[in-house]
Amino acid sequence: MAATTPTPTRETAHGPERPPTPRKPARRRGGPLAWLRRNAVVLAGSATLVYLLLPNLVVLLFSFNKPTGRFNHEWREFSTDAWANPCGVADMCGSLALSLKIAGLATVGATLFGTLAAFALARHRFRGKGAANGLIFLPMAMPEVVMAASLGTLFLNMRVEFGFTTILIAHIMFCLSFVIVAVKARVASMDPRLEEAARDLYAGPLQTFLRVTLPLAAPGIAAGALLSFALSFDDFIITQFNAGPSTVTFPMFVWGAAQRGVPVQVNVIGTAMFVIAVGIVLVGQITANRRRRHA
Repeated sequence: MAATTPTPTRETAHGPERPPTPRKPARRRGGPLAWLRRNAVVLAGSATLVYLLLPNLVVLLFSFNKPTGRFNHEWREFSTDAWANPCGVADMCGSLALSLKIAGLATVGATLFGTLAAFALARHRFRGKGAANGLIFLPMAMPEVVMAASLGTLFLNMRVEFGFTTILIAHIMFCLSFVIVAVKARVASMDPRLEEAARDLYAGPLQTFLRVTLPLAAPGIAAGALLSFALSFDDFIITQFNAGPSTVTFPMFVWGAAQRGVPVQVNVIGTAMFVIAVGIVLVGQITANRRRRHA
């Protein structure tokens, strides 16, 4: 067996000095208060998320309800009749189709004009640029009733007949600011050296825009488009001020039905729209994560 060498000690006036004893790491003080301090941010975020999703869960639950009266406020009996016949209420699916059509066209128009305006504001210098940046935030900051009344007055003075066209113009004007802000933030964060590298490799202006600039700005454009669709589909105040007697969108239908009892099919449509929106977000997140892994 190999001999072990003794630990060297130093002689002091009181005898040989012992080596220092290693200290054990200090334990964290337990208790509920310490746990709450460490997880306060997570708990607050979870509580906020539950608070935001709770109304959607209530809508989902009552879409399977079978009320006995006109109002769907109390749970009576589980039923899938509303899901089996979502268009069982007169004029509801017609108003839904109108809202989807207006939202789709408004999204296309607002995304197209908003993207062009965002590139102009982010990439070019011109007289009145500061005033233009300030005016962009006015539709987002002012109450909707102000913009709705001003647009309605404009159409009245121009003697334009209220209907589908006036609603579409109003929705494009309302959604335009949100698209500009989303796309402008994305364009401002792009590295201009990537476009310079493409031009150095003999790419033309159109080729550089389609293969470099547009893919880099695509997340901001998609975010603005999705936000425009949601705002247009959900809007009631601006639509109410600029709609004609024969143009009833889905929010207007729900508002009118609330006075005599909202049918269960409204919960079905709301749940379906919520599930579709969550599905689109999840698909986007999964696609983005896969691209990061392969990059």
